[in-house]
Amino acid sequence: MIRASATRIALGFGLVLLVCAPRITAEDQAKWELVWSDEFDGNSLDGSKWEVIVDGRGGGNKELQYYLKENVRVVDGMLRIEARKERHGGPDGQRDYTSGKIRTKGKADWKYGRIEVRAKLPKGKGIWPAVWMMPTDNRYGNWPNSGEIDIVEVVGHEPDRVHGTLHYGDREKRQVEKGSSLKLEKGTFADDFHVFGLGWEKGKISWSVDGKIYQTQTGWHTRDAEFPAPFDQRFHLIMNLAVGGTWPGDPDGKTEFPAGMLVDWVRVYQRK
Repeated sequence: MIRASATRIALGFGLVLLVCAPRITAEDQAKWELVWSDEFDGNSLDGSKWEVIVDGRGGGNKELQYYLKENVRVVDGMLRIEARKERHGGPDGQRDYTSGKIRTKGKADWKYGRIEVRAKLPKGKGIWPAVWMMPTDNRYGNWPNSGEIDIVEVVGHEPDRVHGTLHYGDREKRQVEKGSSLKLEKGTFADDFHVFGLGWEKGKISWSVDGKIYQTQTGWHTRDAEFPAPFDQRFHLIMNLAVGGTWPGDPDGKTEFPAGMLVDWVRVYQRK
């Protein structure tokens, strides 16, 4: 989700069709144990699991939203993160849009595991839903040197394509992105729910949609530390719905508000 505001150094981005992807087998599933989850069955967000972010700085991507608590709700067994076209001002300045962002930092984090999120992701130019992970301890220094794992992102003008990406620093103090994308054969990710998965082991990270792996990464690096750094430390989970920014661009007259990111459940597994 955090992206370089100037030149993006992208390695390995490409189209991967779902029909070509290998499946996660039942035998492999049996090797994992559920260690954390949120089914969003109550009437409000569980504060023992999530922190709601209030922030109007626009991230590092020149985003246009002000993150507010009011834009995060649990309704009918679903988490709804909602982006609205409304002006809001605060200590961080004035914004023309509001939205929501939550994270598990200080409440739950993991080193290795499988993370799965069943969600429906909104569309529209300038709409940018994301499920991603950041390091809790920053063992190797500030971003990007301690890494970032993007489980799933959609830029709303391409609602039929999801992106999975690693961010890390190279030895010349630059930010590197490495990942791939998957395009649906028909429809968009706003039409129905899908299960977005990340399998994270020592020296190997895989991304999947509906149980079908569409990319696996086994090579990366960072400054002043050996492989598999920086992805060998605790990371926590973040979910947000951004508006605008250097990647998706600004909303236009056809972008519909409010826009909602719906999450049915989040589940974290680790090896037995």
